[in-house]
Amino acid sequence: MKKRVYSREKVDSIYQKKNTLKFVVLIFATLIAVGSVYYTNSLVEELKERERSFINLYAETLEIVANSEGDDIPFLFQELIVPNNSIPVILTDSYGNYLQSRNLNLKDSYSDEKRTRIIEDELQDMREAYKPIEIVLKNPNTDMVDGYQFVYYKNSFLLTQLQYYPYVQLSVIAVFALLTYTVFSYSRRAEQNRVWIGMAKETAHQLGTPLSSLMAWLEFFRADPERYDPAIIKELDKDINRLEMITARFSSIGSVPTLKKENINTIITSTLNYLEKRISTKVKMQVHTPSHDIEAMMNRPLFEWVIENICKNAVDAMGGVGSINIHISQEKKKVFIDITDTGKGIPKSKINQVFTPGYTTKKRGWGLGLSLAQRIIEIYHRGKIFVKESEPEVGTTFRIILFTDKLPQEVDKKQSRPQLMEEH
Repeated sequence: MKKRVYSREKVDSIYQKKNTLKFVVLIFATLIAVGSVYYTNSLVEELKERERSFINLYAETLEIVANSEGDDIPFLFQELIVPNNSIPVILTDSYGNYLQSRNLNLKDSYSDEKRTRIIEDELQDMREAYKPIEIVLKNPNTDMVDGYQFVYYKNSFLLTQLQYYPYVQLSVIAVFALLTYTVFSYSRRAEQNRVWIGMAKETAHQLGTPLSSLMAWLEFFRADPERYDPAIIKELDKDINRLEMITARFSSIGSVPTLKKENINTIITSTLNYLEKRISTKVKMQVHTPSHDIEAMMNRPLFEWVIENICKNAVDAMGGVGSINIHISQEKKKVFIDITDTGKGIPKSKINQVFTPGYTTKKRGWGLGLSLAQRIIEIYHRGKIFVKESEPEVGTTFRIILFTDKLPQEVDKKQSRPQLMEEH
């Protein structure tokens, strides 16, 4: 079976189209919702018209019954008045006094006061709902107008339910969809985390074997300093230490890291000294710190990883030419680390995406550096990292916030492990 291999461009395309896909899904969902509401409202209007016609016929029947004494009155009463068992109706005289009603759910057990209050409330609702239908009362002998009565009504309970049904239905569907999305997202993230953590720990395990071998060779070289150049041994020792640190970083993924107070000035200076020999000589890096040392709670290997990732991204953004300035300051129990470069900057429309896994402007790379940095700072250190400011063709400033003492909402080790590789 042929294996499917995804290129960097293919994965990047998938991530770039993610928001477009969400927008398309939102548009379709909106169209479905609007269509459902429109269709239901059409049915409601049709039923309203039917009920209005029935009430008009009902009022005409009342008028005939009131003005006639023929044998057809019982027939009309049975065929046109009695069948109304759903539409609430109140009949009043010309002064608005209550005469009779139908479908108001007035129980015999109600007191007169309660019945009166219900009738008044219903009558007020009916006045606001529809214009009353006038019934003209005439003297059967002289055909003169003796008075007027008015029929008030409102929508039946069934019509009212149908009127609100699409909104209730869409709300239930939305809640169900949200719960389903949350469950599947959590399940997907958990699975991705297990994969990432497994890969990271397996990488650390695989590095352990050659690293042990290199350490043995280093001791062998040190045993015969006259035969082997001490300068080479020194550089080899640095590389071994570097591999040990990388192994420690990968081992930390998926585990609750140990945090302790560290001197930020010393750590950042040491990290920049290491990077200076491995980046373009046209990039100048400086650290600006107060005269006193500043300490913060951190895991040193992971924090150094963050600084490296941000600085390497800055070097790429500057095309290997420019400057990186790191300003360290402290305010009460918070430590602020501002990393400023003179690169091409980030467009405002893209600032919210820079920490998204897979987002990158480089032709090579997987866009995981800043995402990883965010998780290290915000999940493990309970700090904050964000783009403080950025201006195209001028540069970008990233701000990291750490704490000098106990972390806010400190992670309970009894709880589930932090998810370093969690996807947004």
